Amino acid sequence: MASLSTPANPFPPPVHRRPDTKPPTVWSRRKPNSRTETVSEQTNALTVKERGPSRIDVSKLKEREERERKEGLNRKIGSQKAISIILRREATKAVIEKKGGPNNSKKLLPRTVLEALHERITALRWESALKVFELLREQLWYRPNSGMYIKLIVMLGKCKQPEKAHNLFQAMIDEGCGVNHESYTALLSAYSRSGLFDKAFSLLEEMKNIPDCKPDGIKPSTITYNTLIDAYGKARKFPKMESTLVEMLREGQCEPDVWTMNSTLRAFGGSGQIETMEKCYEKFQLAGIQPDIKTFNVLLDSYGKTGNYEKMSSVMEYMQKYHFSWTLVTYNIVIDAFGKAGDLKQMEFLFRLMQSERIKPNCVTLCSLIRAYGQAGRAEKITGVLRFVENTDVTLDTIFFNCLVDAYGMMGCFAEMKGVLETMEKKRCMPDRITYRTMINAYTIAGMTSHAQELKDFLNNSLQKTSPRRHNH
Repeated sequence: MASLSTPANPFPPPVHRRPDTKPPTVWSRRKPNSRTETVSEQTNALTVKERGPSRIDVSKLKEREERERKEGLNRKIGSQKAISIILRREATKAVIEKKGGPNNSKKLLPRTVLEALHERITALRWESALKVFELLREQLWYRPNSGMYIKLIVMLGKCKQPEKAHNLFQAMIDEGCGVNHESYTALLSAYSRSGLFDKAFSLLEEMKNIPDCKPDGIKPSTITYNTLIDAYGKARKFPKMESTLVEMLREGQCEPDVWTMNSTLRAFGGSGQIETMEKCYEKFQLAGIQPDIKTFNVLLDSYGKTGNYEKMSSVMEYMQKYHFSWTLVTYNIVIDAFGKAGDLKQMEFLFRLMQSERIKPNCVTLCSLIRAYGQAGRAEKITGVLRFVENTDVTLDTIFFNCLVDAYGMMGCFAEMKGVLETMEKKRCMPDRITYRTMINAYTIAGMTSHAQELKDFLNNSLQKTSPRRHNH
């Protein structure tokens, strides 16, 4: 970045540590005039501590016992009521799960059905969510709501189910719900996430030409354009991304914002086009768009992936100067960058700094540490990371264990590598193809052909069992 200077010290002190708010002790404000005064004060303090009631107040004791008895009784009653409510709710949920059976009802409690739908949307359980929504539409109290449709369309987009998202969009129109920027953008995003950019772009054209159902009709919003720009950038379709940005500016009614800037910078920076990224950054700044923490994370990630550690340090100093607090994403980016560079000292410093700032590491953080120690051949350091994991509540996933398998394989620790499979079984985390292929590669490089072949046979048999049978014609 041309506007950022390289600092002398690339790692600033903690940027958002809380100041020491502990008040000074009263005794530090005034010194005793003599030894006699000090002894006197200590004696008075001791006397106060030793004082107590000379006799037990029986009436107050009975009153306290009665109060505690009533509180205990109320707790039992409250507990029984809570249990009955839970049982009723669970019974209703059981009806939801068995929809279509003889117990199906059109008089379910609204709160229970809506809670069940919300849980499934949040967990991205799209098949189950659609079943519950179908049940919701059958209820006597149901009224069409565009907000509910939009939530479902967004969920289907995240699950890469664009056709089902389109079906819901059409159902929303059929039920008389008004369509707006938000509903169109949700469907457009569903197409973009699945790489169906032609459909997304045609939908954008449809928005421009839609009949005047409102005073000004429905026109693309900044969010709509941002969704397309971000999608084209992730797919590395830079000409389409640039043309969409130009069209956005030409329309005049949709001003670019910080999201537009971040999507553009991420697209160019992520593909290694650093100079183009920097030029875009300067142009956005000249347009009056101010960076946020996500902007700096994009810059740090782009510089880190291209090994430009001086510019990474410049961004870090800039963040320090203007009081941008580091997030979990920020720490993960810089820890991974210095780990890949083999700078274990700085990586470990950042990891300690992260903990001192009360930012909890996640699986991404731990994978970066494991990967770096594996490349450096530091098996004892990996053991330390595993001890750290045991004392935390970080949820481990298959990606973490795959990193562990790869690290042990690189170091030739084949007993430990094989032991990872046993750990995965205990943690109820299923190995995937990457797990086995990583192990096969490690055995092959080490010349352990029999072990590699054994795993290949196991993997092939597993694939044959899970894949559908082919019929010869």
